[in-house]
Amino acid sequence: MKKSDSRRLTIKDLAKELNLSSSTISRVLSNNPRISEATKKLVNDKVKELGFSLDPIASSFRSKKTKSIGVVAPRIDVDFHSKVISGIEDYASELGYQITIFQSKDSYIKEKEILKLLETSLAAGIIICPSLETQKVDHLKKVIKSNIPLVLYDRPIENLDTNIVCINDYQASYDATKHLINTGCKRIAHISGNLNVNIFNKRFEGYKAALVDNDLEFEEALLYQTHNLSYQEGLVAAEKLSKLKNPIDGIVCANDYTASAAVQLFKKLNISIPENISIIGFSNYPISTIIEPNISTIDDNAYYMGNIAAKILIQQIEDKFQKKIDHQEILVKTDLIIRDSTKKVKK
Repeated sequence: MKKSDSRRLTIKDLAKELNLSSSTISRVLSNNPRISEATKKLVNDKVKELGFSLDPIASSFRSKKTKSIGVVAPRIDVDFHSKVISGIEDYASELGYQITIFQSKDSYIKEKEILKLLETSLAAGIIICPSLETQKVDHLKKVIKSNIPLVLYDRPIENLDTNIVCINDYQASYDATKHLINTGCKRIAHISGNLNVNIFNKRFEGYKAALVDNDLEFEEALLYQTHNLSYQEGLVAAEKLSKLKNPIDGIVCANDYTASAAVQLFKKLNISIPENISIIGFSNYPISTIIEPNISTIDDNAYYMGNIAAKILIQQIEDKFQKKIDHQEILVKTDLIIRDSTKKVKK
């Protein structure tokens, strides 16, 4: 290995170069007195030769005193994930743990890079919401195989042996759709997320089941699938739905950004909400209370989800008997919040 090597050197690189274990390299770099002077000199000379510098993030993870947890969120600018992170941090800090936040920006490649960093730097544990692009899970299985405690939140992945904290997306979407039906809506559309993603497929299935169970026909023309449920995508979807020859009288949206876009679009078209069309969102983002009329929604209790994820992870970290316990899928209860964007329930 040459000093001019442009990639960042790691402890594993040093260990391979010197034919020593990574733990020995780590002890030398932390000036452990149990390491011989000859080994220290060998390592330190190689450090100078290669221009190795200790990554401060990795260093903090290696310190048993810091008790650090890596949190990987798809996007920290989304209200749901901000609330989850807040819930994690509040619980973890009470028990003396620090969290370091990373965002994958819903990129599978970036997610893999982050987990590799966390694994190399010996994080006490990891809490992650997989990216929208994540289909292969070898990088997650590698973390589990490395005996690093791992908890998934929000987006479950089947056949992965780890704890998961999420909601019942199917039932929550069913409840949202049933609410519109109870108010008298007969032709209800759905603005969905990417249906290749488990939670958005479940929300779609819940919507469709509520229609069928109440003798309403599901129509493909009333489904509009988005890529990432952005406000702009919500505008495009609402405009398309507004042009249907047979008008709709309700929309179930897979998040509040698309719901708020739909409200704005139909208001612009002078279509009265909720008299002519009822709109319900998902996740209880702050925007749902700012838009007029205020948007009915599903509260997924994101802060509580973060609390539970942190609690389960720290149990895994501190209790050696946790390895003897089967992995769990913890379901956080959701709440239907009825506001002005939906008609009152008919009695």
